[in-house]
Amino acid sequence: MTSVFRDELYIGDAWVPPDSSERIPVENPYTEEVFGHVPAGTAEDVNLAVSAARQALHSWAATPPAERGAALGRLHTALAARADEIARTVGLELGTPLKIAKAIQAGLPLTVLAGYAELAARPVAEETIGNSLVVHEPVGVVGAITPWNYPLHQVVAKVGAALAAGCTVVLKPSELTPLVAYLLADAAHESGLPAGVLNLVTGTGPEVGAAIAGHPDVDMVSFTGSTATGRAISHAAADRIARVSLELGGKSANVILEDADLVKAVKVGVGNAFLNSGQTCTAWTRMLVHRSHYDEAVELAAKTASGYTVGDPFDAATRLGPLVSAGQRERVRGFIERASARLVAGGLDAPVPSTGHFVAPTVFADVDPESELAQEEIFGPVLSIIGFSDDDEAVAIANNSKYGLAGAVWGSDERAVAVARRIRTGAVDVNGGAFNPFAPFGGYKQSGIGRELGAYGLAEFQQVKAIQR
Repeated sequence: MTSVFRDELYIGDAWVPPDSSERIPVENPYTEEVFGHVPAGTAEDVNLAVSAARQALHSWAATPPAERGAALGRLHTALAARADEIARTVGLELGTPLKIAKAIQAGLPLTVLAGYAELAARPVAEETIGNSLVVHEPVGVVGAITPWNYPLHQVVAKVGAALAAGCTVVLKPSELTPLVAYLLADAAHESGLPAGVLNLVTGTGPEVGAAIAGHPDVDMVSFTGSTATGRAISHAAADRIARVSLELGGKSANVILEDADLVKAVKVGVGNAFLNSGQTCTAWTRMLVHRSHYDEAVELAAKTASGYTVGDPFDAATRLGPLVSAGQRERVRGFIERASARLVAGGLDAPVPSTGHFVAPTVFADVDPESELAQEEIFGPVLSIIGFSDDDEAVAIANNSKYGLAGAVWGSDERAVAVARRIRTGAVDVNGGAFNPFAPFGGYKQSGIGRELGAYGLAEFQQVKAIQR
């Protein structure tokens, strides 16, 4: 029987029965059928997991870096052996088309974990400043609360960094897509990761998430999700002065200057906005186009969106799968229904499969930069196109957001980089620059606090100590 259907929690180095008999159903968003259940964990389950993590902390933190790196390398090997099952599981519980799931939902976290295995083996060098020896130490027990849209990548971005730093972890995956986390825990068990270093407690945010965020023995909470929930977690952690790292929402701008390769900029921009059915915090959901090419860009974006095949995630022809849940579908449909802009592709009346939580790929033109459509994170396949007259106006529109997570600029290299420097976001891609899983990832403003990935992500899970002598 596949490990993703265990009716248990992973605490210490064992699969253990949960405190409650309640279970959370896991739905296939394409068939709308429940195909699995996971335990609805309780605060008592969190207590046991935190205790196991606390007991394991000293020995794991004291493990020589080379040995810690080797342990993460064994975890990577065990997880890589499950790559096909990871992609299939994410396809079932999230609806990501299989080709994309293999590359991103399975491939990307494996790349990130391999990077952390290397970083664990070569820690930050100690530094001497005057009579002080500066050393880096693990922050302690980490509570990792992760989202449903990239259910393994977001887990590994936290767990890999925390373990590499010498921390121990209590993990709560999203209740909408919890199954792939079982594959990680199963791989950890098979690889011989020491008892209590990684613990898995499934459950709801109000129950398990709140218990982790407010637990007196959790030294740090690392959360990815909505800004509203991040705010609540910050308040819970602040009551005990615990560290938090937050990766929250986004409303990223894709700025297309008049000297850009228009066809490439628009097609890549549409693809970015609709990746994972638009359920991506970094999605370039605002396309800003110089007015000299505006009409052409609108036509091209509409044609590109209309060419997307919507349907079964396991059909090789499918480009756009369902949204994760009926609630998410209705939320996205609400934004489309309220929009006052010009609809040029998709919309509520566009044909989609009769079964499944689908929203057609939708494009609006002539969007008011101050409107809900341009200001709120929709988290669905909805693109807004906005015109601008010069670089200053483009920057002003791009920065006119409470978020600041990602973005893009297209144009002649020197000019595009100059514009990118003025956009207040944690990352900007210039002329299609590829995502770098080893560069710092995180946001400005209400997009979060702290950074993930690579050496900067590892540093989030470390304390810095000065020893005077």
